[in-house]
Amino acid sequence: MKVAVISDIHANKQALEAALDAIASSDAAEVWCLGDLVGYGADPDACVELAREHAAVCLAGNHDLAVTGEVPLDEFSRGASLAAQWTQEVIDKDNLAFLEGLAAQGREDRVGLYHASPRDPVWEYVLSTLVADAQSDRVCLIGHSHVALSFAREEGELATGEPQRDGASLDVSSGEWLLNPGSIGQPRDGDPRAAWLLLDLEGMTASYMRTEYDVAAAAAAIRAARLPDSLAERLEYGQ
Repeated sequence: MKVAVISDIHANKQALEAALDAIASSDAAEVWCLGDLVGYGADPDACVELAREHAAVCLAGNHDLAVTGEVPLDEFSRGASLAAQWTQEVIDKDNLAFLEGLAAQGREDRVGLYHASPRDPVWEYVLSTLVADAQSDRVCLIGHSHVALSFAREEGELATGEPQRDGASLDVSSGEWLLNPGSIGQPRDGDPRAAWLLLDLEGMTASYMRTEYDVAAAAAAIRAARLPDSLAERLEYGQ
């Protein structure tokens, strides 16, 4: 079976809809979401409802937990805190209840799923091999950093890691792997396109994908909601 792995939607309806259309045209049988459905963007209800409809598996991210009240807002930057407060005010109660039922980690088909990292599923950023050293499953999926990358370690060797670009394909049939699909709604690797991962659970390959979306419309929605302008500006640059 092949699964499409998405993460860090951040209430970006335009990006999520485009990615789901691309996934529907692929041979993925399921969608797994690694969390952060909300935060930063202007369409939390639409994104939660799309996840409820399409994702067979969905985790909670730190921004989701901020909106549900499980994580204090003072642990976030000013822009993120303001967006979380706004989301608390506008989100539908049924969608809030869905977020409240999510956990920050899980396991499917012998694959570990974590919003942030196996060591700290809510907060830890895995951006270097120095922190890519703790996992219980041979293959783990992580999000949170908004950067498409991979870390690998063969038995008896040090871990290696590198960013991954559109079209990259990895053989993950041996060794230990941490795979980050990148962000759907707010990439931070210099490529503004929505990022996702196609994971083949039989062939054990991982293919990195990017999908174009209407960045201008997503930015306009943020401005119309009177959220911080910086949250709109960064979409164009993938930062």
